[in-house]
Amino acid sequence: MADADLKLLYRELVSLEIELWDGIEGRLRAEYDLPLTSFEVLHLLLQRPGRRIQDIAEKFSITVGGTSKVVDRLEAAGLCERRANPNDRRSSIVELTSEGRKLVSGALKVFEEELELRIGSVITEQSVREVTAVLSTLRAAGRTLDAERKASRTPVPAGRASKQPGRPAT
Repeated sequence: MADADLKLLYRELVSLEIELWDGIEGRLRAEYDLPLTSFEVLHLLLQRPGRRIQDIAEKFSITVGGTSKVVDRLEAAGLCERRANPNDRRSSIVELTSEGRKLVSGALKVFEEELELRIGSVITEQSVREVTAVLSTLRAAGRTLDAERKASRTPVPAGRASKQPGRPAT
């Protein structure tokens, strides 16, 4: 495959993600004063109540520390609350408050309208399914490649491991 074609595809994917994110977030902020990151967390909690911070972080492929900060802001705004995890005393469960449920329900309508305007009104349902399948395949291949690379690395000698934010040095 031509190198230029792959670079163009990369640029189009990245640009689309940025423009889609900015467009949806702009409307959510204008109508609900809600950043898209916060909406995504609230929406997950609406769909799957009782998630741990770790669960949320894994769902969005972000750090536990970053996730905790988002949840802290949502909790301070009265949109969610942490409660003790009955299955693990070391973690807590995050639940929407009634105010959080009300906000995310309204914001969900805006989110769905924007998806329809920006994607659904432009390409067919069949194309949506095809593009989704291709993107899922690319993501799975990337995760496999990352796992293989991680597994093939030689261990760093003790005391020389680099510390990544939010992760203890090994």
